[in-house]
Amino acid sequence: MNFLTTKRLVTTALILLVILNVTLLGVLWWQNTRKPEPGPVRVTREVSRQVFFQLPLSLTSEQARSFQELRREHFRKVWPEMKAIASLKEQLVEESFSQTPDTLKISALATELGRRHALVENALASHFHELAAVCTPAQRDSLKAMLRQLSSRKFVTHQERWRETTEGREP
Repeated sequence: MNFLTTKRLVTTALILLVILNVTLLGVLWWQNTRKPEPGPVRVTREVSRQVFFQLPLSLTSEQARSFQELRREHFRKVWPEMKAIASLKEQLVEESFSQTPDTLKISALATELGRRHALVENALASHFHELAAVCTPAQRDSLKAMLRQLSSRKFVTHQERWRETTEGREP
């Protein structure tokens, strides 16, 4: 008896090849029928603003629209103040670089800058209140935590910059 021509070996090899072929066809079919992974999302400024609060706060589409409208209204309201602040800062820089800076004018500009900043911060607090009114109690807690994190992150960044500039100047 020839070992390679035995009926048992040929049958076993044939069954093994059929199983391997069916498995391979199954894998190929599965790869071609499953949904392709979405490509990278290109985030624009407008999308990122909408998603920034919508996803973490689990806002409904109606709440998201309210947030967007409140945001637009807030920026329309503070835009004149922001333009005035920019103009005042420009005047302050100009006065600082003059041959003989007028300290009274600089003081007046700084006072006016502070007043304008206070108006913007007051409007911002009102804006946060309006946003909180749109939220459910659980969403309000999340919104409060997000806003605290944002404000503390900015403070820490400014604090680090201040520390870097002051440490570099110490003797």
